[in-house]
Amino acid sequence: MKALDQLTFDNRFARLGDAFSTQVLPDPIAEPRVVVASESAMALLDLDPAQAALPLFAELFSGHQSWQDADPRAMVYSGHQFGGYTPRLGDGRGLLLGEVVNDAGEHWDLHLKGAGQTPYSRMGDGRAVLRSSIREFLGSEALHALGIPSSRALCVIGSSTTVWRETQESAAMILRLAQSHIRFGHFEYFYYTRQPEQQQLLIDHVLEQHYPECRSAEQPYLAMFQTIVERNAELIARWQAYGFCHGVMNTDNMSILGITFDFGPFAFLDDFDANFICNHSDDQGRYSYSNQVPIAHWNLSALAQALTPFVEVEALKQALGLFLPLYQTHYLDLMRRRLGLTTAEDDDLQLVETLLQRMQSGGVDYTLFFRRLGDQPAAAALQVVRDDFVDLAGFDAWSATYLARCEREPANAEGRRERMHAVNPLYVLRNYLAQKAIEAANGGDYTEVRRLHQVLSRPFEEQPGMQAYAERPPEWGKHLEISCSS
Repeated sequence: MKALDQLTFDNRFARLGDAFSTQVLPDPIAEPRVVVASESAMALLDLDPAQAALPLFAELFSGHQSWQDADPRAMVYSGHQFGGYTPRLGDGRGLLLGEVVNDAGEHWDLHLKGAGQTPYSRMGDGRAVLRSSIREFLGSEALHALGIPSSRALCVIGSSTTVWRETQESAAMILRLAQSHIRFGHFEYFYYTRQPEQQQLLIDHVLEQHYPECRSAEQPYLAMFQTIVERNAELIARWQAYGFCHGVMNTDNMSILGITFDFGPFAFLDDFDANFICNHSDDQGRYSYSNQVPIAHWNLSALAQALTPFVEVEALKQALGLFLPLYQTHYLDLMRRRLGLTTAEDDDLQLVETLLQRMQSGGVDYTLFFRRLGDQPAAAALQVVRDDFVDLAGFDAWSATYLARCEREPANAEGRRERMHAVNPLYVLRNYLAQKAIEAANGGDYTEVRRLHQVLSRPFEEQPGMQAYAERPPEWGKHLEISCSS
């Protein structure tokens, strides 16, 4: 394991030049202190976990110190925001500090959010606040633990610096990790500003560094786009299967790697609601839970448009046409597994859809239903979860179909609990749990943030003494309004 001063940097994106980013130094926050750190994220950099206890750790990730080989850059990009095109966005409060190469040869971006003003701050102060930094840390690490592709979070650094949002709040910085922070919006920026040479440099960079397997294809750029479509189909299927709502699926928040990216007003479903909107600024419900599939398809079409100078339109359309069938395949496979099914039958999609309709009408807790369904043999488990439904006749009809389906399964019924608990979490990041941790942290107590992080790091395992984290939320906790403000 390495010390902080032993990291190796190879700043590939910075070498693309000033057309792609602007060199900016972080603006330090006062009296930095570690709020929470992720040992598993530190391991991606081969960092010794003990480094988090050193003063240098907080100083590096709060802007007070830097590595000699780092090259902090604010990236420029554009994007479609709530359907409307914004010609220039960029890192308004974040900086790509540099790219670290670990002992396995993997490159990891160190991206510091809340690092102060950049040329792309658009009248903002460039700061992030403690509450949003904690939410992003917990969200990205929780998704990773669930097996959902995501950027990672190494740490949150708190401070005595204050900023104004709706009220006075504490400034913080979060260190985010990803193998790239390139977004759909990067490609849109160079396309709409008519910089084909720079756009080709960007495409070649992404192809070489992140999709090398596509270089040998007859049409490498098309092969890369098709792979991006495939990755996003699987990503969105996992979001939907686990009830995750991103909240702001603008094209500048879509990763070129097909990972969950740029956490804002996200949420996990409590009671199942297909029309759930987690962002209180989303008046029209553009980014509601049920709209995430068509919006992902729309965003991919926006990326395809930006690639038209380099790939034939018809070929892009054919690749884009793979999204919905691939999504449905991945989604149905995940939902079969969540229901304890190991084989495929033609009516399985109807089985899933009917269940969700019954859950919607009864306000059934999405996470706990699947967990409890796997606690016992099917017939006994159905009797337990039945009490949560309002339309008992409708649920009983679904139960009869489900039981008959289970009886046709060749898998050993005794392995049912183990199989189902391996894919159905007991713990998810509910908004009210995050809120309680944030309130304590605002008072200087980071114990709850760290405990919640540890619980969410093992979402499928029952953890002694942690039953409170697996309960249905109180009524006040189901309707918390989350904004983009950070």
